[in-house]
Amino acid sequence: MTKHLLLAASVAAAAFAPSIAVARPMTATDMHMMHRMGSPSVSPDGRYAIFTISQTDLAANKRSNPTYILDLKAKAAAPQPLAGFPAKGHDAAFGADGAIWFLAPAGDHDQLFRMPLGGAAVQVSEFGADVSGFKVAANGSRVIVWADTKDCPDLACTATSFPAAQGGSAREYDQLFVRHWDTWAEPGVKSRIFSFPLVNGKLQGVGQRVTGTLVGDTPSKPFGGGEEVDISADGQTVYFALREAGRIESTSTNLDIFAAQADGSAQPTNLTDDNDGTDNLPTLSPDGRSLAYFSMARAGYEADRQVLKVRDLASGTTRAVTANWDRSVGSIAWSKDGKSILVTADDVMEAPVFRVDIATGKVTRLTGNGHAGNVVPTADGGAIFTQNSVMAPDDLYRVTAKGKVTQLTAVNRDLLAQLDPVTFEKFSFAGANGDKVWGFKLKPQGANGKLPIAFVVHGGPQGSFGNGWSYRWNPRLISSPGYAVVSVDFHGSTGYGQAFTDAIRNNWGGWPLEDLQKGLAFATANDASLDAENACALGASYGGYMMNWIAGNWSDRFKCLVQHDGVFDARAMAYETEELWFDEWEHGGKTYYEDPAAFERWNPVNHVAKWKTPMLVITGEKDFRIPYTQGIASFTALQRKGIPSKLIVFPDENHWVLKPQNSIRWYGEVFDWMGTYLDK
Repeated sequence: MTKHLLLAASVAAAAFAPSIAVARPMTATDMHMMHRMGSPSVSPDGRYAIFTISQTDLAANKRSNPTYILDLKAKAAAPQPLAGFPAKGHDAAFGADGAIWFLAPAGDHDQLFRMPLGGAAVQVSEFGADVSGFKVAANGSRVIVWADTKDCPDLACTATSFPAAQGGSAREYDQLFVRHWDTWAEPGVKSRIFSFPLVNGKLQGVGQRVTGTLVGDTPSKPFGGGEEVDISADGQTVYFALREAGRIESTSTNLDIFAAQADGSAQPTNLTDDNDGTDNLPTLSPDGRSLAYFSMARAGYEADRQVLKVRDLASGTTRAVTANWDRSVGSIAWSKDGKSILVTADDVMEAPVFRVDIATGKVTRLTGNGHAGNVVPTADGGAIFTQNSVMAPDDLYRVTAKGKVTQLTAVNRDLLAQLDPVTFEKFSFAGANGDKVWGFKLKPQGANGKLPIAFVVHGGPQGSFGNGWSYRWNPRLISSPGYAVVSVDFHGSTGYGQAFTDAIRNNWGGWPLEDLQKGLAFATANDASLDAENACALGASYGGYMMNWIAGNWSDRFKCLVQHDGVFDARAMAYETEELWFDEWEHGGKTYYEDPAAFERWNPVNHVAKWKTPMLVITGEKDFRIPYTQGIASFTALQRKGIPSKLIVFPDENHWVLKPQNSIRWYGEVFDWMGTYLDK
């Protein structure tokens, strides 16, 4: 049975917005001028929250992130710049003592500072290296930091000059990783944790390495942070996630959780050695007796179900608390009373906050539509969190224990009020294998006549393109020239149960393409405002792969294609990408040379003879996930066949386009391309 769900068409911050006479289409510059809210930290008494609100300097092509404070007890309070906080301070967080701890430049490196509310900042460290992050024990006895270092026993050693390799500028390797995400590996350099006693407000000593002889990055690269590290309230034990490096690192998803003496006096203990899948997000309970984390069961699979587990630290007994909940836990935060855990998880194009009862495993949804994150539990049983939607970027919200949600900030109120409103509507249909598949339509509100279609295919492929804000592929912005954005969460997407996510394995060009075909047909058949024969398809990463696949396997459907960082030749991809576990899992679990047929079955290069649709190809030279040579190869095929085509290469971007000026150029190129081929 088909089900439609019409979501609110107004901007999420409309309650704060002044009335205006005339709105206008959103631009890429508008998107980059919007303020981006950072993760909140809440004071121990629950009175204040601090967070960053970004400012964009388009001329300088960069953003600054000043820190703001919000009085959570004051009615209708607005964020205010944090008085006395250095302009270049960052990573600010409340300590258990109520003071604010943060990093800021001092001399040659960032140093750790402590600042009482209303007081002056005091430098408390003399690091000999740049540190990436820190945590302070609740009793104030110890600080841990993490930094990229050579094989050093302490942090002071990192200032040592190591002998340079022979032979000029050559890099030398004898094992993978050679490069990762957007960075060439420097042999021997890993992210490591170091520990300092804190005496009379100052860090003591040279920083002892906590990770012992383990070799691997903690937090993990390239996206791990403080959520992968915790320290006990008494400052004696550190918990961290780490994948041991070596010749298997590029083929292994086996992050384990370790417990280590904070003073570095003993080798860390592996708490999850019995599981060869990923274990991560170690989070201590308020009483320090239990450790929560998520666990994936299958080795080599980065998108397996993330089950919430709780370990009794005294006995070692571990329970899979969400074993019967078919969703993946994306974040973990203990309630103040330790009886439940607040988590986020993808769920049918939304990412709400859920409460998980520790004793029973019962899961209760606390928030409504939108994409929630950065959850900080409060003493009343509720939480402070950030939330965004397709309508608006992140703002700060509060949810009570009973699920009443209140918006606390509206940091983009004035700019959002200037923009044309849009409508967002979910739909479902019978897709491949007869399974229910979801999609959405986003359209300019009140548009007249038939709308050209921007058919957007998400990446991952284990991901979801739903009711969330993006500073890369932004549906609201894509609709601004007068397009209807249509997207389908094909087999392989998250938020619909693990079996649905698993269904894309060995099936890249099969069921997902069928879902896209049926989804677009359903949307156009049931919405007279959609111009079915006036469509352009766009996608990046797996979505970019799908553009190459569509070019040879659905070649008569679209007037144009936009392909960003997509796989063109599966054989080359198998040998050029860096995280080999992903590519090998997706094609059956073997290497290309062991099972070439599995890779060739869905290889776009094998169907180039049928290509005929004009295509814009975009890539970044620093993309080591899907190397830019894949884009060049796709463009070469288009040119040799005489198909209208264009290649855009960003030399300073990776798998994403992040710099403001580059992103604005990206949207300009995409809109120009679509405007050339779509009738309006």
